[in-house]
Amino acid sequence: MSIAMSVRFCAFVAVLKLTALAAMAHPIAQGAMEVLICADYIDIVARVSTEEVFVAEAFGDKTYEKTRLDEVWRRHGEYLLSHLEIAVDGFPLTGRVAEIRSPGKTTPGDRVGYNLRFDIPQNRNYPNAISLRQNVLNEFIFAPGNRWEASYIVRVFQQDRLLGEGLLFTSRVPLAFACDWNGVAPSTFHVNQWTMAVAFVRHGIQHILGGYDHLLFIAALVLAVASVWDLVKVVTAFTIAHTLTLTLAALDIFRLSDRVVEPMIAASIVFVALQNVFSPSRSRGWLRLAVAFGFGLFHGLGFAGGLLTAMQGMAGLAILVAIAAFSFGVELGHQLVAVPLFGLMTITRSWHSRASEPEWILRLVSRVGSSAICVAGLVYLVAALR
Repeated sequence: MSIAMSVRFCAFVAVLKLTALAAMAHPIAQGAMEVLICADYIDIVARVSTEEVFVAEAFGDKTYEKTRLDEVWRRHGEYLLSHLEIAVDGFPLTGRVAEIRSPGKTTPGDRVGYNLRFDIPQNRNYPNAISLRQNVLNEFIFAPGNRWEASYIVRVFQQDRLLGEGLLFTSRVPLAFACDWNGVAPSTFHVNQWTMAVAFVRHGIQHILGGYDHLLFIAALVLAVASVWDLVKVVTAFTIAHTLTLTLAALDIFRLSDRVVEPMIAASIVFVALQNVFSPSRSRGWLRLAVAFGFGLFHGLGFAGGLLTAMQGMAGLAILVAIAAFSFGVELGHQLVAVPLFGLMTITRSWHSRASEPEWILRLVSRVGSSAICVAGLVYLVAALR
């Protein structure tokens, strides 16, 4: 690695040390894994985000003065290995880092590739029951009561036979599966599409509930609605927009750089919040629907980031199932925020229905809440523009 790249990385880590909580809107780093089970070893091919690597570097007790990027990738390989547990028939395996692939070379985008090998002792029979657990990044605090989390979408092979794909692997969701060494032909094995769909629904929900930028935008939209019909219209406009661009990005038809998408998502938070504060009369009607739809297009491209890595290597029906299930999970995550917030606003309105100015308290709540959301959006915007 060049000296210039090392200097840039060290500067990045220094900034991350000081502004980690403000600069990152997602306490979930997303990646993918392929597990290859053979008679005498298990290989794991992991594609992890540079976000995961930098979080481990920034919050860990390390010195950065002379750190080179290749050393950072190597250290994280050892870190990943130490936070991953594999057992065969209840017997824990010891692994090693067999290969590291830097981002932008043999791995796409901002992913670091690791080949981890776990040898099965020669005195043991063919592996039957396999279990995987991980606690990557869990020792680091994103915010009070909210730890960092690394999630992976997993494909499993027994030699040349696909056992399963679209499996969600987190610290709270370990994996367990059984092998069959009786010579079952690959073509006779059926991949459980329902299991994969459930995993991607959960993946979509986690992406939203762990993404404070998307939640802030939804909250700003909801704070301005006055009726159930207003809520339905604005949420529908946002849903149509983000589903459209999420699908186009997942199918590799249209994409934008994160350097454009992330600042636009942050700007959407600021714009909607300021509109609530200074022009509440325009926070409803066709203008608000246009705003929700227009910025929703950029949010959809942001959602796609949680799906693209997980879909690598999939084909045919599996891709359609992944897109549909992930989109449904994203929408469920939105509703888990929008519905309770709207319900709280409705209850507040009913409490003050007999007052001489029943809307006064609602205007105050909307403006105070929108002001706080605006401040948070500005923090994200500054971080996204760096």
